[in-house]
Amino acid sequence: MVYPVINMKLNLFCLIVIIMITINVIACKPAARNIAEITLVNNKIEIDAALKSYAAVYEKQTGVKVVIRSYGGEYPYTQNITAMFNSGFEPEIFVIDNRTRYEDAIYFGRVADLSNESWVKDTNAAYIDPVNGSVTGFPVAIEGWGLGYNKELLAKAGIDPSFLVNAAALKTAFEKIDSVKDELGIDAVISLVVGRSANWITGLHGVNAYLTLGLPYNDSDRYIDMMLNRQVDTVRLTKFAEYYNFLFRYSNKDTLLTGNYEKQIEDFANSKTVFIHQGNWIDPAIKDLGVMFEMGYVPHAFLDETTDGIFISAPSWYIVNARSKNVEAAKKFLAIMASTPEGHDYMVNKAGMVPAFKSVTLRPAGQFSMAVQDWAGKGKIYAWKQNEMPDGFGSNTLGPIFLQMASGQIDTQEFVKLFANAVLTRL
Repeated sequence: MVYPVINMKLNLFCLIVIIMITINVIACKPAARNIAEITLVNNKIEIDAALKSYAAVYEKQTGVKVVIRSYGGEYPYTQNITAMFNSGFEPEIFVIDNRTRYEDAIYFGRVADLSNESWVKDTNAAYIDPVNGSVTGFPVAIEGWGLGYNKELLAKAGIDPSFLVNAAALKTAFEKIDSVKDELGIDAVISLVVGRSANWITGLHGVNAYLTLGLPYNDSDRYIDMMLNRQVDTVRLTKFAEYYNFLFRYSNKDTLLTGNYEKQIEDFANSKTVFIHQGNWIDPAIKDLGVMFEMGYVPHAFLDETTDGIFISAPSWYIVNARSKNVEAAKKFLAIMASTPEGHDYMVNKAGMVPAFKSVTLRPAGQFSMAVQDWAGKGKIYAWKQNEMPDGFGSNTLGPIFLQMASGQIDTQEFVKLFANAVLTRL
């Protein structure tokens, strides 16, 4: 009966020895590196692969893992980021694309001050807090629009685009081009669409000309603030209405009233118009259509005074979440993206974006994107404020008013009255 007891004691002794050895081995191991992990929530599903590839490069450089969560298309960004916040998870970096979403982020204490970051002096497109003027948003990229032009046709008409910076110069140029349409082989001076399938072209991007043309980039809230207070500047709005009625007069009526986005681009790409009312996002479509001619932008200069700039902004900004665990690591990630060759390569070559930073020397492939980069580099830019209108107001409420004027149902004075009444009664 003794032997089982002895065996039991030996087994217990062996177990204790094993445990002690294991503890000693663990204690002797060097401490694991405390590698920070940050999460970036992205709203551009089309750059997901490029962003994840850059995150892997960044981890090799710094040892910091960057988790990318991308939403869009069938998995809407807004719903997913809201659900994330509601669950208690606070990602280090997330995206805002208008004032409403920014104000929500401010309300919940999720906005870190980025004013002292190294990249701030290298861009004109940071998000600026409208109350205290601090820098709070890192521009993801920049996009822009003006009056796109066919350089070859403009030269044949004997017009220097550098002079097209006020209403009188544009009027003279359009009249001259129209007088030599047959010689140029064009159907109309400008390609523009106001139909219901593309009412955002005038109802959003067009209205932005009224909102910001001629205003300092970082002090351009005057007319959007008036609008949100249900007021308009009737003198300025009248000039704006006259300008768009002028564009309509020199457009191909079939394309203008019944065409769509694709038809608008085709007319310009086939050299059937000299100008197009679109932004640099049409570069891929232009390329697919095999366009060989040179292109550029001139301003939507509807005022009598010189307004030498086009509408350029970040379509969205990265916000560093002040409630997250690794605020400084998130700031460092953005700073390195903005300032290193690897970050520049990601933005321009991998993601195909126009970088918001003046120090980036890489050139985007598309000609309109190159033009946007050139205007931005010169600081000749006006802000975007159209996205600060309530959702749907620009396209669904103001867009149809443009259509009425384009089709001849109303004149410019009636346009102003309808526009002002919509602002007064429907905002």
